Amino acid sequence: MKNFVLLLTVFYASFAFAQSSKSIEIIAPDNQKTIVTSTELLKYPQKTIDSIHITNHLKEYKSTLKNIKGVLLKDVLSKISFKEKSPKVLSEYYITCIAEDGYKVVFSWNEIFNTTVGNHVLIIPETESRPENGISTLSPTDYATGRRYVKKLKTIQFKNVNE
Repeated sequence: MKNFVLLLTVFYASFAFAQSSKSIEIIAPDNQKTIVTSTELLKYPQKTIDSIHITNHLKEYKSTLKNIKGVLLKDVLSKISFKEKSPKVLSEYYITCIAEDGYKVVFSWNEIFNTTVGNHVLIIPETESRPENGISTLSPTDYATGRRYVKKLKTIQFKNVNE
């Protein structure tokens, strides 16, 4: 019986882990939550990158991602509604991408929606060369690409700097 309980526990943990890497939770400024699955991400216009070198904070080579297919972060986030009376207030928002292990990467609202950076930051449902990374984000135009490469993306959260 103990072995059966242990087996069931391992199975459940594996199932929960697999499920969490196939969807992300987006938390709007009003704390409304939306779950977006890998399948739903495939409905957005796709962007592709043949390969990209991942480098650390010292710009040292760490790995190469190949055959990347993703969707723009701003396309997904454009579905989030804001109840602000003035568009100026949007400049006070930042977006935090949080991995399952707690790693966090921050973008400003203006960076994503008002600069060329937003035309490149991707949510990647799965990388062919690294399926174990689950859903991830990548900012391929960064000098140190690994700094904002979030593997096993779990949550995207909007916050106001004044909160």
